[in-house]
Amino acid sequence: MRAIATAHGRLELPAFFPDATRAVVRAADSRDLVACGVQGLMANGFHLATAPGLTLIRALGGLHHFMGWQRPIATDSGGFQLFSLAGRRGSAGRTRLVSVSDQGVVIAMAGRGRTQRLSPEKSIAHQWRLGADLLFCLDQCPPPQASPAIERESVQRTLVWARRCKQAFGELCRSAPREAARDVGLRPAEDAGGRPLLLAVVQGGSDRELRRECALELAEIGFDGFGFGGWPVDDEGRLLDLVSYVASLLPPGSLLHGLGIGKPDTLVGAWRAGYQLFDCVIPTRDGRHGRLFVFRESEASPRLAGKDFYREVGITAERYARERNPVEPGCPCPLCTQYSAAYLHHLFKIRDAAGARLATLHNLTFYARLMTRLRELP
Repeated sequence: MRAIATAHGRLELPAFFPDATRAVVRAADSRDLVACGVQGLMANGFHLATAPGLTLIRALGGLHHFMGWQRPIATDSGGFQLFSLAGRRGSAGRTRLVSVSDQGVVIAMAGRGRTQRLSPEKSIAHQWRLGADLLFCLDQCPPPQASPAIERESVQRTLVWARRCKQAFGELCRSAPREAARDVGLRPAEDAGGRPLLLAVVQGGSDRELRRECALELAEIGFDGFGFGGWPVDDEGRLLDLVSYVASLLPPGSLLHGLGIGKPDTLVGAWRAGYQLFDCVIPTRDGRHGRLFVFRESEASPRLAGKDFYREVGITAERYARERNPVEPGCPCPLCTQYSAAYLHHLFKIRDAAGARLATLHNLTFYARLMTRLRELP
């Protein structure tokens, strides 16, 4: 599959979606993103339904209009973020309590007397009402090094929720205008009749048999695509063999999304395993902290093997204080076409917001160029 059609334009594959959890890519606006070659964004249905709220976003024309972004948007269900909230302290030191059952997730803020509830049906309804082009089923993500019992429970619940998400999605499709009311099948991603796409998430932690069980049952249920859920890399940042293993279990030609796969070398490894969509906070988060990705001088080489094809620049290092050249000569981003590395170093030293913006735009341009190079490989 080389491309998919969405209601907001054709999406060339592979594609990288920067993190826009709360309807913004931090330090950049929509015009910046288009200029960097960004094709689509990853927002979060749960967070946006909480604030600013579905009523406001719909009143302002839907998520695309609200953001000023007319290219594809994917929305995460919020499952990963919900489970990461468990036990964390919120504002004023209040502890968030998360309870999970087959019915869904309940988030209670201790001392506030208020709860939030998220069911599979509610998650799909949130994403549908936002107007997203790619929707994700609610899934239960186990913590790292979870016990076998917890990993099995997460798979069983992910499958229960996936069935309910598909049913809710199908009902929304059937109630939509006729041209968007195609049935949900295994591989409609190339021609979905104008409707959004629904992707399920493969869980199973570190257990290969659980991953196999989850992948095969989700394939049997039938979705437009599948995401690799959980942690895709080991403690040293290397891509897990499980990523490739899961891809091998899913129907040939499936649209595969590497959730959270974002380092350039791990992204390339996942692409070689069959994944075509990626999202991660790395390029924007690292940019805001003065870490930039640049291609090595051997960029003309088609190999993109290991970590040899790129390097990381820590722009706050003193070596860049008097560097007259751009961070990456030949890069078409606003930073490298207009400013020296010394200037960016200066911006970070004085903590000016322009530094975070320019570094972010450079990293996003790097990822867009990487996607182009992958499409050109045989």
